[in-house]
Amino acid sequence: MADAAQGGAMRRGRNETEEERADRMWQELIQEVRVAQMGVQILFGFLLTVVFTEKYDELTDTDRMIYLVTVVLGACATGALIGPVSLHRLVSGRRVKPQAVRLASRLTLLGLVLLLATTTASLLLILRVATHDGFVPYLVAGVVGWYLLCWFVLPLWTRYKHTSQ
Repeated sequence: MADAAQGGAMRRGRNETEEERADRMWQELIQEVRVAQMGVQILFGFLLTVVFTEKYDELTDTDRMIYLVTVVLGACATGALIGPVSLHRLVSGRRVKPQAVRLASRLTLLGLVLLLATTTASLLLILRVATHDGFVPYLVAGVVGWYLLCWFVLPLWTRYKHTSQ
């Protein structure tokens, strides 16, 4: 009886093997990583040039500390977001694609969290230097809230609302 009920129900999902699913998920992940990599690499590149400008010598100790933390966060985000490419290259042909996809997915999520931290610290530094105003932390908090909503809250809400897993 249960089999008949299941057979009559609308089937959701794809009819694919574990390897086919891993191949599809890998392609989707790489497309996502390309977008994030571009953003973090441009941001990191600009951060690296700041120390060579005259304005750097005028920064307060606090602003210099924010800058150093931002550069380190950018370096870590870059590493996490490039990691899936290296992972794929080193395990390609070893028949571990499903495991590699899971690990690459975790690296990508970590890279996004680090990118959020890098962007937050960058925004904090830029606004502190540009305005020297007390509203800066509130403005940064608002932008971080927006990023959290776009990058994590809405996707997790969609996952919760529209899947049974």
